[in-house]
Amino acid sequence: MALGSAPLSADAERAELETVVAALERSPRLAKLLQFVGQKYLNGQTDQITEYNIATEVFGRAKSSFDSTDSVARTEVYRLRKKLKEYYDTEGRDHRIQILIPFRTYAPEFVSRDSVTARQQSDMDELDRIPISDQVDPGEVENAAQADKAETAARGGSHFAKRRILFAVAALTALVLIGLGGFHLWNRSHPVDSPAAPQPQSAVDSGSATPSNPATVPLRLLAGYTGSPKVDSAGAYWEADRYFTGSAGFERPKTTIARTVDPMLFDHWRTGGEFSYDIPLAPGIYELHLFFVASPPDDETQFFDVTANGRPLLKSFNISADALGPNIADEKVFKDISPDKDGYLHLKFPSGRTTPLLNALEILPGLPHRQLPIRLVMQAATVTDHSGNLWHPDNYFQNGVVSDPPRQVSGTPDPKLYAQERYGHFTYSIPVDARGRYTLVLHFAELYWIPDTTGNIGVGSRVFRVYCNGTTLLDNFDIFKEVGSLHALTKTFYHLRPTPEGKLDITFDPLVNYATISAIEVIDEGQ
Repeated sequence: MALGSAPLSADAERAELETVVAALERSPRLAKLLQFVGQKYLNGQTDQITEYNIATEVFGRAKSSFDSTDSVARTEVYRLRKKLKEYYDTEGRDHRIQILIPFRTYAPEFVSRDSVTARQQSDMDELDRIPISDQVDPGEVENAAQADKAETAARGGSHFAKRRILFAVAALTALVLIGLGGFHLWNRSHPVDSPAAPQPQSAVDSGSATPSNPATVPLRLLAGYTGSPKVDSAGAYWEADRYFTGSAGFERPKTTIARTVDPMLFDHWRTGGEFSYDIPLAPGIYELHLFFVASPPDDETQFFDVTANGRPLLKSFNISADALGPNIADEKVFKDISPDKDGYLHLKFPSGRTTPLLNALEILPGLPHRQLPIRLVMQAATVTDHSGNLWHPDNYFQNGVVSDPPRQVSGTPDPKLYAQERYGHFTYSIPVDARGRYTLVLHFAELYWIPDTTGNIGVGSRVFRVYCNGTTLLDNFDIFKEVGSLHALTKTFYHLRPTPEGKLDITFDPLVNYATISAIEVIDEGQ
C-alpha cells in the first residue's frame, strides 16, 4: 500500500513486481530474493519475511544449522536495496510505482513515486552515501557476485550478450542524462529536510567550522572493535572503532547482558587508561548515545568522568550503580550536542579514581532542545506506521514473554503495532536525557482473553497496574472492560520526570492473570 496517497491496487503492485523481477535477470540471486519477499507481501504473509526464511528458503542454507552469524540474508537484502535504487534511477525512472525495502526490515513497500515520505527518502539517500562493502560482510558480497556470474553464464551466452549490449546503451544514455541534470539530481538526493543532515539554521547557531571530511551521520561505533560492520536488531549498522586516541581495545568476557536485545554492542570495550574521541562533524545539532556495561568484581568501585568539548557529561560515573547491577546494559542519552569551534566533537574519558571504559557510541542528527522520539513495538522486527514512523523491536525490558503468533486488531490505522504483546510481570528501563520532561504513550490490546460460549471470559479476566518511576499510572486496569478484545487502546501520560540516572522505569504489575503491553512511545516535551 502506498503511504500518504490513495492505496495502490494489488494488481498494480503485482504487475510492478513481475516487471522488476524480469529486469533483474542479470542478477539471478536478487531476482529470486525479490520474488520471494514480494510474493509474501502480496499474500499478506509479511510475518514470514524473516532472516531465517530468506537464508533457508531462498539461498539454501541448512535449516538445522543456520544461526545469526550467517550474514547471507543481510548481505543479499542490502544488495537488493542498492539494485532497486539503481533501477528506479535509470531504467525504471518513469514507473508510477516504486518498490522499496526499508532499513531495519526485510519486508518490501510499494509506494507511489509522487508520495515518498521523508523516512523513505532518507533511506534512499543513505544508500547513495554508503557503499555495500561498508555495510555487510565483504566476503559474502564477493560470494554473491560470483554466484550471480555463474548462474547468468549458465542461462546462455548469446542472450546474455544481447542484454549486455542493451545495458551498455542504457548506461551511456543514463550518464548523458546525469551529466545534463546533475544539479537537479544532487538536490533531489540531498533534501534540506533530510533527517540524515542537520538543518542550516542549527549550523549557524552552533558557530563551528566545517571539517574537511565530516563523519557520515548516523555514526555508530563499537569501541575497541576492529572487525567488519555488525547489524543490530533494528537493521542499523555499527562500524569498527575509529576517531579515538589513547587506551586500547579489548574483547569483553562473555556473559549474558540484561536489558538489551543487541548484546553485540557490549562484546568489546575501550579501556586501560584515559582516552578520547575527536569526531569531525558538520555544523549542527546532534544527539549522543553512550553505551556501557559493568562486570564484577570492580563494578562497584569504578568511577570516572566523561566530557564533551570540555564540558562535563558524566561526573564520578559508576556504571553498576546507574544500571542497577553488573552485566546490565546501560545507555546514556544527551541532546543538544554540537561540534566545537574547530568542527570536531571532543569526547574525553580521563583517568580519575579508576580507569574509564566505553562499549559503544552513537551520534544521530538531533532536534534542538528535544530528544528524538522513542518508539518500541513488542515484536522481534520493526514496524512502520501509517505516518511513516519507524518502531524499533522490543528493547530495554526485563522479564516477561512475547506472544506468538500475531493477532488481527481493530480500532486503529496501525494494526501491526498491536499484533503481539509482552506479557507477564516485567519492567522497562528506557534511557532518556535526564534534563527533559516526557509524554509516555502506552498501546494495549487484549489478545488472549476472547469471549467464548462458556461465558467465563470477559471483564476481570486480566487486571494489572502500571507504575513509572514509583508513580502509579494505571490501577486495576482492565483492557477488556474498556474496549473488549482484539481492539486497540492507548493511554497517554504527560510531564513525566526521569530518574536522576536518566531513565523512565516502567513496571507492569499483575493483579489478575498477566500484565500486557503491545507498544511504547516516549516523546520529549521540550520546545
